[in-house]
Amino acid sequence: MARAAKIQSVPTQERVSVLETKVEVIDEKIDDLKVDVKDMHDCLDRTRDQVNEKLDEMLDEYRSNRDRFYAHADELHKIQTAQHHELADKISDLEKFRDKWTYLALGGIAVIGWAAAYWDSLVKILNQ
Repeated sequence: MARAAKIQSVPTQERVSVLETKVEVIDEKIDDLKVDVKDMHDCLDRTRDQVNEKLDEMLDEYRSNRDRFYAHADELHKIQTAQHHELADKISDLEKFRDKWTYLALGGIAVIGWAAAYWDSLVKILNQ
């Protein structure tokens, strides 16, 4: 109740004056907020424009580098294909060489085995 009595004791003109001052302060703060919002909006617009420009630059750079990259990759593919064919030919030659000597050695072993089995008959034939 003491507070109510204090408010009633302040003259109406002073209360209105205090309220007007508070409204003016609120108006100034609202104006400051409007300016801040406008500044932020401008900043966001600039940022959006800068990001779009950078993305366009990156896209152009990607497109120009992409063609060079694929050209280089095609060249490497041709070189690697030639190397693979060369190695395949060498491997084929080595397999043929191995097969030739394997069959030759097995044939020699077979001849020696046959000769050992029929040694007595061979000696009789050669002595005649």
